[in-house]
Amino acid sequence: MASLRKRNDKWQAQVRRTGHTPISKTFINRADALRWIRQTEQELDRSALAYDPSTLQRTTVADLLRRYVSDVTPAKRGHASEAKRIEVFLRYDWGNLTLARITPQVFTRYRDKRLREVEAGTVIRELGLLRTVFEVARREWDIPLHANPVASVRKPKAASGRSRRLYADEFAALLTACADGRTEWLEPGIKLAIETGMRRGELLNIRRADLDLANGLLSIPETKTDIPRTIPLSENAVVILRSLMDTATTDRLFPVSANAFRLAWERCKRRAAKDKPGIIDLRFHDLRHEAVSRFFELGLNVPEVAAISGHKDPRMLFRYTHLKPEDIVAKLRKASQQVAA
Repeated sequence: MASLRKRNDKWQAQVRRTGHTPISKTFINRADALRWIRQTEQELDRSALAYDPSTLQRTTVADLLRRYVSDVTPAKRGHASEAKRIEVFLRYDWGNLTLARITPQVFTRYRDKRLREVEAGTVIRELGLLRTVFEVARREWDIPLHANPVASVRKPKAASGRSRRLYADEFAALLTACADGRTEWLEPGIKLAIETGMRRGELLNIRRADLDLANGLLSIPETKTDIPRTIPLSENAVVILRSLMDTATTDRLFPVSANAFRLAWERCKRRAAKDKPGIIDLRFHDLRHEAVSRFFELGLNVPEVAAISGHKDPRMLFRYTHLKPEDIVAKLRKASQQVAA
């Protein structure tokens, strides 16, 4: 069914069809509006011949989520966290809505509710996953959705990237806290993160076969971006890795799960916070920020740093890079003195 009405000197056309989200568009010219209505109805008729619209009446959002987590999620590297996220989605009432009743407004309200509970970055990732689920359903499962209901939902503005740097006294406090703990692998893990800029998951996956210490190289076959890379190692990093190879009893140099490492890191911070209370907000990923910033301070250029850190987009690399203003001042003064001489 189509409708056409004049509003504020413009023509508002709308097409409704069972099994499809209502479609509307505004035109200046009435003839253009009528032409659009005819074209839209023809497209809907063609899609009705190819698909059974009653599928939308029988299928719920929860059905899509369960199929996605069963068929698609297991093949992903981050399958565990994605499965947990979908498990949370299934607790919401909108999961019980049929696809015939789902609209962008449902997820707009969900977005606004979540923004009162979590950070914008989390909401952006959740909306991205939901959009992917619907897109897979449309393109690969022959679900006759006319449009992706999440595609038109405006994403919230992400917060500015963190600019947290590790201070010398905080590093000393962490090392002292490591010495007071019972996990021998935490201290070399912290030091390697600063020396190499590797992510926690990459560190925990280091194996003996990945190392070429004679040439100062470390291969990282599994990365967040799914692009293997080989990174050069500093002298300090080589010393740390040699020590780990001497003490490790397995092929993996860090024979510990990601969750165990995370818990040990949190306990270490709490011990260090007795002397440095501000350290409690330090994240392990901030050590990667610190490493990348130090690479630039050493004089490495963008391609060189990207080769080590694994960033594909230079813009992302700059987001992780936070140079200390006082160091830049020192460089400027040194350069001025050299010119004057």
